[in-house]
Amino acid sequence: MADHYYTRHPSSESQPQTFRTELKGETFAFKTDSGVFSKADIDFGSRLLIDSLVQPSIDGPILDMGCGYGPIGISLARFWEGRSVSMVDVNERAVGLTKENAEKNKVRVDVFQSNLYENVSGKYALIVTNPPIRAGKKVIFQLFEASKSYLLEGGELWIVIQKKQGAPSTLAKLETLFGQVEVVTKKKGYFIIKATFVDERN
Repeated sequence: MADHYYTRHPSSESQPQTFRTELKGETFAFKTDSGVFSKADIDFGSRLLIDSLVQPSIDGPILDMGCGYGPIGISLARFWEGRSVSMVDVNERAVGLTKENAEKNKVRVDVFQSNLYENVSGKYALIVTNPPIRAGKKVIFQLFEASKSYLLEGGELWIVIQKKQGAPSTLAKLETLFGQVEVVTKKKGYFIIKATFVDERN
């Protein structure tokens, strides 16, 4: 069976391609390849997430967790030039593509390989993710649970997830972890969810 995008070392034959697209009225070019998520075009969920995102109310950097070939983090680096953006993925091919795409789209971002937060340090004002559904519920919930340790007070976790792929259980899980959880928008079965970290010790 062919490997999928949630793997460190994709074994599928490299078949690079490039496409151009618009995000929030600006043109981007992305190089993609086999063995990465949504290689033919930016998926609907990521587009909806990009369209829905607003800058967090607090200062601080941004983390794109599970960045794929980079459309979310790269577009945020373009739109929000004053923010530092880090982008990570477990997939080494995705990491290489993101580095190329950052140069192609003339943005400065920090890109590195990491299995979830394995190689991540520091705290962020925003963690954004289109979570790796193929990795399974256990991995996705680990992503949510660990995110609290990497958010600043008042920092936000933004997620896109389909109803049929676990939006209700995601909401229930986030409500056990975060002080504030809201559904920002729903469209075509996709939920954009924002969870805000409120440190109850303060």
